[in-house]
Formats: sequence, C-alpha cells, structure tokens
Amino acid sequence: MTEAASAGSPAPTVVLVHGAFADSSGWNDVVSQLLDAGVAVQAVSNPLRGITADAAYVASAIAQVPGPVIAVGHSYGGAIITNAALTAGNVVGLVYVAAFAPGEGEVLSDIEGGSKDSVLNTVLVPLQYPSGQGTETEFAIDPAHFHEAFAADLPERQAAVMAATQRPVAGAAFGEPNGTPAWRTLPSWAVVATGDKAAGSDVVRSMAERARATIVEIEGSHVIMISQPRAVTDLILQAIDAVR
Repeated sequence: MTEAASAGSPAPTVVLVHGAFADSSGWNDVVSQLLDAGVAVQAVSNPLRGITADAAYVASAIAQVPGPVIAVGHSYGGAIITNAALTAGNVVGLVYVAAFAPGEGEVLSDIEGGSKDSVLNTVLVPLQYPSGQGTETEFAIDPAHFHEAFAADLPERQAAVMAATQRPVAGAAFGEPNGTPAWRTLPSWAVVATGDKAAGSDVVRSMAERARATIVEIEGSHVIMISQPRAVTDLILQAIDAVR
C-alpha cells in the first residue's frame, strides 16, 4: 500500500491511455507495479482515429470508472486525456508521460513541426483505410526507423517486435484542433524523456511547463514507461499522494 492508499479520502483509480503506434501493452510493467502498491488501475484502448473521436471514447470509459481518477497519457494519449478529462467529470489529476499537452485550438502537426528534437515526420509511412466518408489516411512508422525514432533505449529485437505490432494512427489525430485543455484547471505532472525523438523532448518540456506541471526529466527514449517503468510509476504515486 502507498501512503496515499492508507489515507482517509477515497483512493483514485489510475487510468492509463496509450498513444499512437502502440497499444495498452506498453503499460504492462507500470500496471504491475501499481498493483503491487495497492493502486486500482485500468488501461483504456485508444481508438487512434482522431482527436474528437478518441477523446469522446476515452471520456466515456473514464466516466464509467467509480470514484476519482488520475488520468495518465503517453504521447498522443496526452492530447486525449487533455481533451477528455473535463468531459469525464471525475478526473482529479493528469500525468503526462513523454506526452502532448496541447492548448485550445492547437494542432499536433504544427506542434511537431516546431520541434528540433523530433524526427517523427521523417519516418512516417502513409496508409489508407476505409471509412463511412470514403478512404482516409493513417500513418505508421517505417519499421526500418522504428528503433532509432521511437524506442532507442530498448533492445533492437524488442523494438523490432513493437514495430511489427504497431497500430497506425489516423491523420485526424495530427490535423484536428484540440479543445479546452484540462490542465488549465487540474493539477498535472509530467515525465520528460530527454532522448525523445518521437514527440520531441523540447516540445514535451515546453507544454509541461505551460501546464505548470510538476516535471521529472529522465534520460531515455519516447517509450520511457517501458524502459524505465519504476520512474514513471513513482511519479504516478506522487500524483496520487498529492490529490489525496
């Protein structure tokens, strides 16, 4: 049990939201460590179809969790919790893990374009998928560049498996404007991975600073929750203690 879990107020549930090119399995070690600490935790599958659709889905999932929630987002998942938390109504804190924390009206492609650390736009491969409106574009990371761009601090074999099992993300994720950011009114915490070449350490840091988040910088790649789950878990536990 954490110190927070033994306090008198209700213990929040941690809801983990993954980002683009990934799935909930990236949280496995963090989930295990939170469970060991006596923390209720749930990982929500992010549809990766666009800001509006994904935020609505995640907000609905969070709203169905009994009691208060700490929402944790990785990468694009940070943008989703930023948009979903106020709609859900039961989120009491936000944790950004190598994640976007966009402001109202901002577009992720513009944020990425302003990063000097990110190489993501140079390694994306456009793909097509059918929708009710016809054919839409989604993006995957070129497997030949997945290790260096996304998971440089993981073994090459592990990164190869992640590249082969990645989930493409719809273009709407990068092109739709974001809504009212929950970080304006909710306390937030952020992990900045200093070697993040996907989201970009520089833009992740600047967004966290703008959100007045409690920031922890960790040496590592974009998938810091996989390479250093203990450090990420510790910040989540810190957030739990603070909101209680």
